[in-house]
Amino acid sequence: MRTWCSAFLIAAAALTQAQPPPMTPPAPAVRDPDIDRIVAEISPQAIEATVRTLVGFQTRHTLSDSNDPKQGIGAARNWIQAEFERMSQESGGRLQVELDRFTQRPSPPRIPRHTEVVNVVATLPGRQAESKDRIYVVSAHYDSRATAPNDADSAAPGADDDASGVAAMLELARVMSKRDFDATIVFMAVAAEEQGLQGARHWAENARDRKRDIAGMITNDIVGSPVAADGTVSRNVVRLFAEGVPPQKNLPEADLTQIKTGGENDFPPRQLARAIRGAAELYVPHMTVRVVYRRDRYLRGGDHAAFLDAGFPAVRFTEPSENYAHQHQDVRVEDGVQYGDLPEFVDFAYLADVARVNAAALATLARAPASPDNVEVETARLENDTELSWSANREPDLAGYRIVWRETTAPFWEQAVDVGVVTKYIVKGLSKDDVVFGVEAVDTAGHASPAVYPKPYRPR
Repeated sequence: MRTWCSAFLIAAAALTQAQPPPMTPPAPAVRDPDIDRIVAEISPQAIEATVRTLVGFQTRHTLSDSNDPKQGIGAARNWIQAEFERMSQESGGRLQVELDRFTQRPSPPRIPRHTEVVNVVATLPGRQAESKDRIYVVSAHYDSRATAPNDADSAAPGADDDASGVAAMLELARVMSKRDFDATIVFMAVAAEEQGLQGARHWAENARDRKRDIAGMITNDIVGSPVAADGTVSRNVVRLFAEGVPPQKNLPEADLTQIKTGGENDFPPRQLARAIRGAAELYVPHMTVRVVYRRDRYLRGGDHAAFLDAGFPAVRFTEPSENYAHQHQDVRVEDGVQYGDLPEFVDFAYLADVARVNAAALATLARAPASPDNVEVETARLENDTELSWSANREPDLAGYRIVWRETTAPFWEQAVDVGVVTKYIVKGLSKDDVVFGVEAVDTAGHASPAVYPKPYRPR
C-alpha cells in the first residue's frame, strides 16, 4: 500500500479537532495500479464464449427440465457451477463455491407448482480482519424466458437477458478471485428472476435474517447491447438505476428526519451509485455511468429490488436503450423483423466495458474502508460554519476522512476537503443550510468509501 498523500496525514495524531486548519483542495484521485490491471484483464472473448455457451442450452426457464445434461435450467446451472469451481482451483481454493437450493411454493401464475430453485454462489473472503464481514454482492440471473411467462419448452436463448449479465459476473470472478481484497465479495448467478425475483429474494432475506453486513449489491441485467430499437448507438453509456427514499408505508424516524432535512437523494443506494460512478470515471473514463434516480424501469424489475426490500443498498446496471423485440420474445421472423434474444444482437466489446465498470467499482469498494458510522451535523446554534462528527473506523490502513458537499440541486459531489484521522471537523464559512454534506472514509492507498449523509444532532 502506498501513501496516498502526505498532507492527508497531518492530523493523524488527533481524534477530535475543535479548531481545524484552513481547508485545502483535496488531493487528486490516486489510481490503484492493481485495479488498472484488473480492468485490463477483462476479456471480451471469454465473455462471448460464456454468452454462447448459455444460449446453447436451448432454454434456461426456471420450470424447464433440471435433469437433462444438455439443455434446460439444470444443465446451465451445472455449467456455471463448474466454471466457478475451475476458477476456485485457479485461485488456490480461495473462491468458495456453493449451491443455495430451496423449494419455491406455488405462486400462480408464474410458478404453478412446487419448483426447485437453485442459486450458484461463489464467495471470495476478505483478507482484512476488520473488513472481512463486510460484503459486496455482484449478481446476474441465469434463467430465461420466451413470450409466454410459463413456456418452459420453447427456445429461450436469453443472450442479453441475462446471459450478458452472467457472462460479465463470471468474468469478474475469474479476474478478481486471484487478488486480495479487504472486504468479502460474493459472485452470484440467481434463478427464477423471471418468476418474481424468487432466487434473489431467498438469498437476500436469508442474509437479512442472519444479520449479514451487505454493504452494497450490484445486479447486471440486460447489459449486452448499446443499440436502440431505432438503430441509435450509445457505445459509451450504461444506465445505473438507484432508488432514493425507501418505498415503505411507515418510514423509521431517522429516515423521516433525513427527508425533512433535504437528504432524499442521499439514502445508501444513491451513495453507492455515486461511488460506482466515481470509480468508473477514474478507471474506465471512456464509459459514462448514467445514474437514473429510480428503482428500475416502468413495468420491469430486477434482482436488486429483492435486496432493497431486505434493507440493503442495491443498484442495477442496464444497457442505455433497450430493444424489446429482443426481450421476452419467441424466436421468429415477422414482417421481416427478427424477434428473439439472440447472441447476434449482443455487442461483446460493449459488454466487456460494462464488466470493466463493475470491476473498477467492486475492487474499489472492497479495498476501501467501511463508510463512517454515526455521521452527524450539529444543529445547536445559528451559525455560518458547519460542524460534522462521526465515529472512528477500525481499519489499520485508514488514512482519514473526506468531507464532500454539493449544491442541494446537484446530483453528484462537487467539492471536498481531506481532514485526516479526526472524528470532528468544522467547515468554516460554509452553512449546512446551503449545501448537502457527506463524509467518506479513505485508506492510505486512496480508496474511498461511499459517503454518508449527516443526521442533525443537537447536544443537550
